[in-house]
Amino acid sequence: MAPASPPAFLDIEASGFGRDSYPIEIGFVLPDGQAWCTLVRPEPDWLHWDEAAQALHGIGREVALRHGRPVVDVARELNRRLRGQVVYSDGWAHDYAWLARLFEAAGRAPAFRLEHLRRLLDEDAAQRWQAARQRVLAERPDPRHRASSDARVLQRTWLALQDQSVSGP
Repeated sequence: MAPASPPAFLDIEASGFGRDSYPIEIGFVLPDGQAWCTLVRPEPDWLHWDEAAQALHGIGREVALRHGRPVVDVARELNRRLRGQVVYSDGWAHDYAWLARLFEAAGRAPAFRLEHLRRLLDEDAAQRWQAARQRVLAERPDPRHRASSDARVLQRTWLALQDQSVSGP
């Protein structure tokens, strides 16, 4: 039996963690492998900045301000590309809050649903997730910690688990 088509995965890089943080980059990969990513221009009242988060993703606030797209454009594009889909994230609690902040600032509602990737995994797959992810990361040609490449790692990890379940342990 062939593995199922992979679901869509989304990842967000942010200004930091916690209540005042906000999205600065959003990326996803679709079931067909097509990826999309964009920087998000911080709104004028989005001021929180965590140097530790910047050290992780490598995106400076000035880069986001200079090269980021307005929240209205990002929300519109996310809805256009993801309409009607369920999209999965490994950091659901943070990503959900950051998406809510983006869509609220844009005055729009998401036309897609964000779910935690754990909903895709049975107990056995959940136990094997981290090991499979480490193998995928070791094979990865682009070691950047950025939104679309992180979403691709999630999708490749899911596919690796599907391959394992088809071929056996």
